[in-house]
Amino acid sequence: MITLSLCMIVRNEEKLLGRCLDCAAPAADEIIIVDTGSIDNTKEIARSYNALVFDFPWNNSFCDARNFSFSKASMDYCMWLDADDLIQPDQLNELLALKATLTPDINIVMMKYASGFSPDGTPVLIYYRERLIKNHAGFCWEGAVHECITPAAPTIYSPIVIEHRPPQKTCHTERNLAIYENLLREKQVLCPRDRFYYARELMYAGRHNQAVIPFTEVSDDPSAWIENRIEACYNVALCHLALGQTDEALSALFKSFSLDVPRAEILCLLGDIFREKQAYSQAVYWYRAALACKEIPESGGFIRVDCYNYYPCVCLCLCYYAMGDVRKAYHFHRRSGRWHKDTAEYKYNENFFQSLLFHTDNPRDNSTV
Repeated sequence: MITLSLCMIVRNEEKLLGRCLDCAAPAADEIIIVDTGSIDNTKEIARSYNALVFDFPWNNSFCDARNFSFSKASMDYCMWLDADDLIQPDQLNELLALKATLTPDINIVMMKYASGFSPDGTPVLIYYRERLIKNHAGFCWEGAVHECITPAAPTIYSPIVIEHRPPQKTCHTERNLAIYENLLREKQVLCPRDRFYYARELMYAGRHNQAVIPFTEVSDDPSAWIENRIEACYNVALCHLALGQTDEALSALFKSFSLDVPRAEILCLLGDIFREKQAYSQAVYWYRAALACKEIPESGGFIRVDCYNYYPCVCLCLCYYAMGDVRKAYHFHRRSGRWHKDTAEYKYNENFFQSLLFHTDNPRDNSTV
């Protein structure tokens, strides 16, 4: 069985740290807590879990803090978590099973990271992150913000899910932008990945005109990671839509088709644009194309799960109803229930269709449409 160092960087996390350690400590042979300047009881809580606590003067670099935490680890593998992360009991059991079976030749274990959830608690935004990293193997975190480790073979992909569950919606855009803009003032050249995330922070801050430039640079850069290039096209479209520039948004989305197989996220946004124009036949084409897509989680890109099933079904329901085809609308409403049947939205639509179809023949006809 391999041994595991749980490595965390924290600051003023007294409200969350115990929750995280309660679910993660059973898998850890060692807990490393690097504190970047807490003024609450964070360090005392960490020590109550027998954690080794180290101070790290904050220098506006998340990768430096992560690397410092890994430098203190003494076990076979390092596992990182943030204080607002959770491991559900069934996933903890899977992690313990992985510890018992993982062979020491593996460098990296990628795990799913769920960071967005529907009202019923179902994960709707999932992507793979490097979660277990072989210790003393030369791996380093890179990136002052949105830091990462570049995987190296042999790497395995585990279905284990880590959940990012902040107690309320938090926004770090101002902080992250300040770090990036300080780097630019110092004349540092941002790598393609950093340019992507800098552009995303600009977009989150509502600076859409400015965000388009670095996003476009990334989408045009053959040295950039393919998933960042595709996501950059998607985000360029969002920026143009926010600016009322529909034609430019369409061009950005179509540009992504030259990079790889179309993603459902792109196709759904195309459908949204044409539905907004009341061009329902065209919208139907794109939503149906989205339903035909398969998730590719191993690509490492952001997977908006609902774009592959629930969302296009709901939108097809709306489109067909607007086109006067109530039976097809009802078919796709019922189909959407395969994923979110307990939501208020689904129940409302079900009541609507039941009242509408009450006097028709075979209201539950779900034949292929």
